[in-house]
This record gives sequence, structure tokens and C-alpha cells, in this order.
Amino acid sequence: MGGAVVDEGPTGVKAPDGGWGWAVLLGCFIITGFSYAFPKAVSVFFKELMLEFGIGYSDTAWISSILLAMLYGTGPLCSVCVNRFGCRPVMLVGGLLASLGMVAASFCRSVIELYLTTGVLTGLGLSLNFQPSLIMLNRYFNKRRPVANGLAAAGSPVFLCALSPLGQLLQDHYGWRGGFLILGGLLLNCCVCAALMRPLEAPRAGAGAGGPGPQRPARRLLDLSVFRNCGFVVYAAAASIMVLGLFVPPVFVVGHAKDLGAPDTRAAFLLTVLGFVDIFSRPAAGFIAGLPKVRPYSVYLFSFAMFFNGFTDLAGSTASDYGGLVVFCVFFGISYGMVGALQFEVLMALVGTHTFSSAIGLVLLLEAIAVLIGPPSGGRLLDATHVYQYVFILAGAEVLAASLVLLLGNFFCIRRRPAGATKEGESPKPPADDRDNRDRVDSREVEHFLKAEPEKKGEVAHTPETSV
Repeated sequence: MGGAVVDEGPTGVKAPDGGWGWAVLLGCFIITGFSYAFPKAVSVFFKELMLEFGIGYSDTAWISSILLAMLYGTGPLCSVCVNRFGCRPVMLVGGLLASLGMVAASFCRSVIELYLTTGVLTGLGLSLNFQPSLIMLNRYFNKRRPVANGLAAAGSPVFLCALSPLGQLLQDHYGWRGGFLILGGLLLNCCVCAALMRPLEAPRAGAGAGGPGPQRPARRLLDLSVFRNCGFVVYAAAASIMVLGLFVPPVFVVGHAKDLGAPDTRAAFLLTVLGFVDIFSRPAAGFIAGLPKVRPYSVYLFSFAMFFNGFTDLAGSTASDYGGLVVFCVFFGISYGMVGALQFEVLMALVGTHTFSSAIGLVLLLEAIAVLIGPPSGGRLLDATHVYQYVFILAGAEVLAASLVLLLGNFFCIRRRPAGATKEGESPKPPADDRDNRDRVDSREVEHFLKAEPEKKGEVAHTPETSV
């Protein structure tokens, strides 16, 4: 099952770390904003939809759930499409599908039709944009990639702060049908972002070269060999557990504030606080992760970010007034932003450029299952106990468990793996003069290896600290 990648970055091309990469970063920022903020922004229209179709909140909430499920669950399908046709064509089709879904939704006469248009069609379109944009970002940035990931991830809180008020404004002036129609037109900007994703080209062999230029390797449409990468398996397990509890507090914090007697406007302001802090937390986390002395240990930094988030949930469960929830949202915004900035940076470091398109699709599929389980499980616990503190404790315990899985799995796999292994599926023999030094690699060697390897291959090196 082989297929050549149309715009797959050739293995001999060095990541430019700038130039046109900044245009790619801008496109990724916009795509990330639409992908993560849109499922939350459409919730502004839920009350009007309930009146229009005579349904309950749980029925309308399925629109956002299906959107998120399509965004995560179609990851392998997106990987196959990217590996067969390339990033730019897939993103162009995805932008058209996302726009078409919202335009078609404006003519819907039943909630089932909304599920199929806003949920399935728009969700699929956003998925076909989100994953390829990250792949292209990975190809254009190497040394500056942590910062680039942090800046791109900041699109989520920025667009959430913008799309929610815009949705309310559109609903007030044009109703939900007019609002959906205008939002559908707005999603056509995904096609503009797709046009920015210019594929990297391999340099042609010079006149004095004795052979052809770098050859683009044949690649499976969905490379399942990533499961032989111990680091990927540990990461996928930790990420799946993390997603069970990561999205729960933002869903329930507003209801918790209302339960404590806060007015609706003050309760909704908590999400504004969270989003505002998140905007600055993501680029800052990316900058820290890109420091030369920190980058070799990005896996451990990601584990700390999850631990910080889980601990914040446990501490937030003790909040007994509105002020306590404000403090919780500040610290949750910091930790949530750290997780958002580091999650794909760490995955890129673990699997490398060659298999990243398949790896991210498989990870998103596993996370899709957790996304569908996490918030509903918190809702069931709340229905059974009517105590919000238990929901926060459950979410915190799940994220803490994920941080321990990543930390311990990474640590023990590092101890078992030979330091000389550089790529998944390769077992190169160490040079004779180095065989006595391969059993231990100190921090200076790790840093030197991380700096030297990208100069040769244009992708992040697999060091004992960034690759399990």
C-alpha cells in the first residue's frame, strides 16, 4: 500500500526556519484558531436553536461534540489524504467542505440535518485543514519550531475571544440562519491559508555532482510502523488519558460559578479570564521550550505542564467563592496554554518529519474517543452527586495520571534504549571509536547532537531526551 507524497518535504531539504515559513505560521495560526474555537463558538446559537426546533440543551450540545469528534476522529483519514495528495490540495478541499457545511446548515429544517452539516461536514473540513497545517509547520521550522508551535497554538484562545462575541452579534442582527451563512463565508479563509502552504522543493544536483539530487522516499498512506516507536506509544497513551480530563473544567466552571451565586455575566467572564491568560501562556511556553538548554528535555517539560494542570484542577476544587474561581482560571489558563503549546512540539520531536503525518492522525483518533468520554463522564458524576468539586477532582486525577505515564514511561524507556539509535526502524552500529561512550550520554553531548543533526537532515534530531 504505497503512495508517493505529492508535496512531501524531501529528506535532503533543510528547514528554512523563516522566510516563507512565517507565512506558513500565519496560516497555521488561523487554521488552529478556527479548528479549536469554532466548536465552542457555535454554542452561542444554542438557545435560539432550542426555540426553533423545540429541543433540549443536550440535543444541541451534540453539534459541538460531533464537530470535535470529526476534528479528532478523522485523523487517520486525513493522514492518508496528505500522504497521497499532499498538504495544499487537502487543505483546499477541507476549506470548501467547512464553508459548505455552515452554508448548508443555514437552510436546515431539523436538528438531524444540523448534525450532518455543521457537525459532520464542517468538522471534516476543519480536520482536513488542521492536521496538514501542523505538518507544513513541522517542515518549515526546526530550530525555531518550539516558538513557532507556541505562536500557532495561540490562535485557539485568540479566535475564541473573537468568534464568540462575533457569533452573538450575528445572531442579534441576522438570526441563527444568517449567522451560520456569514460564518460559512468566513471559513473560506481556510482556502486562503491553504494557498500559503507552499511545498518545499529539493535542490537539484549541481553540475559537478556525480549523481541525482535527493530522492523522495516512497511512503505508506498510513504508516503504522510508528507503533514500533516506544516513545510514540507512551505519548499516545498519556495524551489519551490527559484528554479525558483536560477539557472538563472549562465546560463546568461557569456552572460552578452560577451555583455559588455569581450573576450570569460574571460567571461567563471566567472564560474570558482563562482565554486571555492562555493567549500569552502559549507563546511563552514555546519560547521556553526552544531554549538550547531546555529543548532536549521537552518531554519532561510537557509532563510538568500536565502535572501543573492536574494540580490546578485539584486546587480549584477547593474554591468556595467567585474570587477563588478567578484565581483558578488564571492558573488553569497558564497550565492549559503550556499543554497546548507543547503537545504537538513533543510529538514532532518523538517521531520526526518522516512519520509525523501518520503519527498525528493516529494520536488524534485515540484522543477522539477520550473527547467523547471526558465531559459526559463529568456530567454524569455531577448529575449523581450535584457537587462540582468532585468533577474537578476527577479531571485533575486524570491529567495527573497522564503526566505520570509520560514521565515514567519516558524515563524507563530511555534507560533501556541504546543511545546510538537515531531513527525508528534503524539499528546502526556505533563507530568503533565511540562504542565505549554509547552507554551514557551526558547533557553536553545531548545538546551537541541536537544542534548538529538538524544541519544534516533538516529535521529535529532524535536525542535520548526528545525521543524515547
